[in-house]
Amino acid sequence: MISDFFMEKHLKSYYDYLFKEKNFSIYTVNAYLKDVESFLNYVAGQINDVNQITYPHIRQWMVFLSTNNLTNNSINRKIASLKSYFKFLYITKTIETYPLQAHKALRIKKVLQTPFSEEEMLQINRSDFDDDYFGFQNFIIILLFYTLGIRKSELINLQITDINLQRSEIKILGKRSKERIVPILTSVRVVLEQFMKERQSFFSADIEGDLFLLKNSKKINQTFVYRLINNYFRGVTSKGKKSPHVLRHTFATHMLNAGANLNTIKELLGHSSLSSTQIYTHSSLAELKKTYSKAHPRFNSEEQDL
Repeated sequence: MISDFFMEKHLKSYYDYLFKEKNFSIYTVNAYLKDVESFLNYVAGQINDVNQITYPHIRQWMVFLSTNNLTNNSINRKIASLKSYFKFLYITKTIETYPLQAHKALRIKKVLQTPFSEEEMLQINRSDFDDDYFGFQNFIIILLFYTLGIRKSELINLQITDINLQRSEIKILGKRSKERIVPILTSVRVVLEQFMKERQSFFSADIEGDLFLLKNSKKINQTFVYRLINNYFRGVTSKGKKSPHVLRHTFATHMLNAGANLNTIKELLGHSSLSSTQIYTHSSLAELKKTYSKAHPRFNSEEQDL
């Protein structure tokens, strides 16, 4: 286990830094701390002071993770947590040398996620869900994922007061507590208005609080959302990956295919930079090539000549 020295002197301060100063979500903060604690537990028997940690210690941990079948992508994510932690220690003059100065990320194979097709998304229907309040809620959750391009944590944390039906808008609290306003389609506003009425009737007349609740009146959680998406789309598509992020990817891809520009999609997704949005152009380009190869007469004549 990590010594009291690490826990009390550094991790608590680091937690406050991420949560209060960087405005990271509690999910992000916990993920960072979990990675850092894992590393500190690994080196606890080799050092007595945080200043004794060197890059060879980190490389040794990376080898350990690799031998335990972690992918390069997972290792890179854990090292990103360490980089944040040691930068904090360096900035606060807790350590004299930043141990990851010369580190280079491990190479990863780029795997392009396959979005759901428009045909698959058009199959989503209220009748697919249980004919009760919670069936209606499940339908609304999937509908909002696809029509808003919202992140899983953003949807979980939606509040009743974030919904403005009169203006057909939803306020979304994104990463680092950055707010954005996203428009609601007219068809979505209609069903969302009906859902809000049923929610008010089912959970009394609360005008504030979490929008989506479990049967025990507690806020929905990540496990619930992931299972909902995975279980529903298992009956809709044969694609391997079924997750809230694939729905976000699907939203962006379909917007691109319909002619939306990258800057618009960037704002809707809540990305801080255009480079984060550009990844979605790859699947859009793949679809474009597929359509081109099927439709262009030159391609068909060349196929016949082979």
